[in-house]
Amino acid sequence: MRITRGTALFLLAFGVWSWIIWITFAKNLWASDQSWSADGSPTAYFIVHAVLTVVSFVLGTIIGVLGWRAVRATAKERATSNT
Repeated sequence: MRITRGTALFLLAFGVWSWIIWITFAKNLWASDQSWSADGSPTAYFIVHAVLTVVSFVLGTIIGVLGWRAVRATAKERATSNT
């Protein structure tokens, strides 16, 4: 399967963007009063959103790695075609 350079850059940007957004979300989740009960244990709100955050980190990483690999492959392809 061939991915165009534009698509590869989009996938890479999406992976980076995903990490930026979800790191901010994780910090806000940790600091939220809704995340912790009175005795200090995590609430269902925290657990659900923590799972969502972890899954999003994993998917963002996978998409970013695919984008990075595709960018490298298209760069090699361009270098080969120019010689």
